[in-house]
Amino acid sequence: MRADRLVSLVLLLRQRGRMTAAALAGELEVSTRTVLRDIEALSTAGVPVGSDRGRHGGFWLLPGFRTELTGLNHDEALALLTAGSGRGEKVFGLSAALASAMRKVVDALPEGHRSGLDAAASRFLVEPETDLLSRPAASEEVTRAVMGSVRQAVLTGHRLRFDYAAPDRPPTQHTVDPIGLVTVRGRTYLLATKTGQDRTYRLSRMLTAEQLPDPAERPTQVDLDRIWAQRSARFLSENHLAVVVRVAPARREDLLNNARSVRLEAAEPDGRVRLEVAFEDLRHAVWAVWQLGTAAEVLAPEELRAALRDRAQTLAARYGSD
Repeated sequence: MRADRLVSLVLLLRQRGRMTAAALAGELEVSTRTVLRDIEALSTAGVPVGSDRGRHGGFWLLPGFRTELTGLNHDEALALLTAGSGRGEKVFGLSAALASAMRKVVDALPEGHRSGLDAAASRFLVEPETDLLSRPAASEEVTRAVMGSVRQAVLTGHRLRFDYAAPDRPPTQHTVDPIGLVTVRGRTYLLATKTGQDRTYRLSRMLTAEQLPDPAERPTQVDLDRIWAQRSARFLSENHLAVVVRVAPARREDLLNNARSVRLEAAEPDGRVRLEVAFEDLRHAVWAVWQLGTAAEVLAPEELRAALRDRAQTLAARYGSD
């Protein structure tokens, strides 16, 4: 809504001082032309906005101006609750709403608290782009239109229709009853039912999405943690390779870092750890176990033992001496 954007614009100028039209447009996720129109609207409404034209120009609020327009709208409140529950700020298409909400919270703080807030916030880093091994963080792009339609259907309890493109398959259309949204490692999933059957969809594979007027058939209360755990366990049992392996304790973490899940773990009499883990497929399992060398021994399945044995024999033949 434009009113919310105008309040955010005023708060940005109050808290940061002089800002260019381009910087304001980036913060508000609009065009510079929209920012210029908003500045003109604020001036017409009596908000004292100073401006400098030219290459190094910008906008600022004249001294002494203060606004009490710090009320949160629905999306901003939802974004704060989502971020506060540990789900992060870059999910469900609410990052702009969260930024706006945080500006209002900061503006409502006493001056003494507000002055040191930026310095304190700079001491924390959440979900950086890369990890300690310089691997880029996994994330998927979801269009704003798709995210908005899916989020609204989940919140309002309406049915959802979308075009879905699974890998190596032509797009198909689905009509579902949405239950909730879950974000895991940069990927967002829709939990839903279709004709009464459990279904899980990745939002990045949705080409279009439309909220329907029909009410969804779903329970009034939902436990997403429990539902997600159940569906994850079912997916792993149906789509992954189960492997039983003995590994030296010093290499246990290396194995677990490459496995998709851990089902059982027990100590062996010789000090090693016996694990039942899941890998995506045979190729993934061969690659992961091979990294451990003699620190690991696969006990099952036999096809994985045979694949590792064949690889070892091939390398032994290649590097053997006469």
